[in-house]
Parts: sequence; structure tokens; C-alpha cells
Amino acid sequence: MPQKNSRKLLLTAVVLLLVGFGAQQFWRGRADAASAQATPPAQVVPVRVATAQRGDIDLSLKVIGSAQAWSTVTVQSRVSGQLQALSFKPGGHVASGDTLIRLDPSLLQSQLDEAQGNLARDQAQYANAQALLRRYGPLLKDGYVAKSAYDAAKANAGLYAAAMKADQAAVELARTQLGYATIRAPFDGIAGAPLVYPGAQVSANSTDLVVLNQVQPIHIRFAVPEAELAGLKAAHARGAVPVSVRLPGKAAPMQATLDFIDNAVDASTGTIQLKARYANLHDELTPGQFVEVTLPTARLTRVVTIPAVALQNSPRGSFVFVVDADGVVHQRMVTVGSGAGDRVVVGKGLDGGERVVTDGQLLLVDGARVRVLAGG
Repeated sequence: MPQKNSRKLLLTAVVLLLVGFGAQQFWRGRADAASAQATPPAQVVPVRVATAQRGDIDLSLKVIGSAQAWSTVTVQSRVSGQLQALSFKPGGHVASGDTLIRLDPSLLQSQLDEAQGNLARDQAQYANAQALLRRYGPLLKDGYVAKSAYDAAKANAGLYAAAMKADQAAVELARTQLGYATIRAPFDGIAGAPLVYPGAQVSANSTDLVVLNQVQPIHIRFAVPEAELAGLKAAHARGAVPVSVRLPGKAAPMQATLDFIDNAVDASTGTIQLKARYANLHDELTPGQFVEVTLPTARLTRVVTIPAVALQNSPRGSFVFVVDADGVVHQRMVTVGSGAGDRVVVGKGLDGGERVVTDGQLLLVDGARVRVLAGG
């Protein structure tokens, strides 16, 4: 009986051992499968790239400027009178010679009529004096007219001739004054709001009527630090200096040309005033608007540049992801120099012709495989 119980115990132990081993293998298989699912295969990251370029580049400086009318005139009248009519639209365009304002011409017309009447009277008297002088000539020779009478007639003719010249000048003056009753635009520009209205009395060379701004072309006024002056003068010596002008919030820049460098540095700010000329053919700019101004300050030769968006930063410094011929990226530390527009100069760490990632960097690590998207 004891032998039979021993055999039962041994059989039970073997069964339990086999069950335990099978369970161990089962759970090990589950763990391996779970581990395989938790480690996905390496993914190919889509990116856009740009090629590092080696060449000459103009360094640029960004400042804030403002649009300024090419010229501004406060229109006044050359003659006094009552304002009769406004012939411009406030805020509208006017062309050179267009009528802006009309004054009541009645008084000026009367003055012209009076001057013309005086001229006609003196012309008639001069004609009579000349006729008398011609008649006295033969009579003087025959002794029928005294020499004193002849001289008096000659003097009268001279007086009337002088009076005619004065009358003619008075007529021209009155005609000019009458013309001044119509006030015209001195140049193409934009008219402001009227400063006087019909019925108001206007004083010559005193009453302000309207402000006229010439905005085609237009000036862009800005200041740069005096440290940039030498580079600007060198660029100006090479030829026309392009100036990029952009309205805040607008993507497309407008191209202007440096037109003026002031002759003195402002000691209180350490800056110097500059102006750029912009054609403004479509009235993109209005006097007083603030703009972003970008202009070249110096030229670097044979340097490597990349788009600024390719540059990444870390506690160790600046770096880029370089894509090799096999589509693998390598994180590379670089030394960054000055910027020019949307590109930056790379002093060390990169050579011309290498490809750098410009979009998709957040998904990359050193050694990752990438797929270059079309167009980049």
C-alpha cells in the first residue's frame, strides 16, 4: 500500500511539472509577442530640403521706417477774394494744372476792364499826339508854327507813349490777377480735406486752402546706426542700393532705391537719417505709414549660406540636419554668422552643395531615414 501511494505522488509531481513548464512557455510567447508589437519598425520621415550655396552675399539690416510725401504744399491764393467753389474731391487724385478752387472773379474782372479802358484812352491820345506832330513838322519848316509849339506836341506824344506802356503793364497785371482767381494744382498729387469752404473770405498769401501731397514717387524715411554708415557708403559707391520695403502683415515686399544719406549723425541717438525712393504707382503707400525696411550693409564673398528655417538650436549650440546620398540624416553642429534676408551665413560645419532639412526637423533624430518631398 505505501508503494502504491508513492507511485501516485510521483505521477502527480510529473504532471504538475509538465503543466508548469507549459504555462511558462505560454506566457513567454505572449511576452515576446507584446514586445514585438511595442517596438515598431523604423519609419521613413518625409522632409523638405534645400541646398547650401557658396557665393557672394550682401548682408542686410532691418529697421522700421515711415512713408513720407515726396513733397507737401499748403495751397494759398495769390489774390484776395471770396471763395466761390471747390473743384476737387477730398482725398482724391489731382493732376498738375487741375482746378482746385475758384474765387469770385467779379472785382478782378472789373479791374481788368478798367485797365483796358485806360489803355484804350491813352492809345487814342497818343494817336492824336502823333498826328499833330506830323502836321506840325512841315509847318515848322515854313515858319507857320513856333518851335515851342512843336516841342510841346512832341513832349505830349512822348507822355502818351509812356502812359500806354504803363497801361499795358496794368492790363497784364490785372489779367494775371484774374487768372489767379482760379487756383490750380502745382503737381500731381492727393488733395486733403478743404481748410475753407465756399463763401469764406480769402486773403492773398495768407489763408490756407488745402494741403496737397505728392506721393508718386514717395519717400521712405528711416534711420540706421552710425556703425553701418561705412558699409552703406561702400554699397552706394558700387551703384544703386536696393531697399526692400514691406508693410506689416504683407508678405510681398516692394522694391525701392536708396536716394538720400544725411550729412550728419544725430548725436543724441547715434543714428543717421536715410531716405529711399519708391515709385508708388498704385498708391500702395500713404504718407505716415510705418514700414519694415531691409537694406544691404556689407558684402561677403565665397561664403556658405542656407535658409534660416534650416537652422535648429540646442543647449550645445546651433545645428542642422544634413541629408546624405542614402537618405539618412546626420545632425551636425554649425557656426552661424550674419543674416541676409531669409538666409544665414554658415561659418563652419557645412559646405556648398550639401542638402539640409528645412521642414520636418521635429520628427528627426540623428541617423533617421528620410524621404525628400517634391519641391524641396
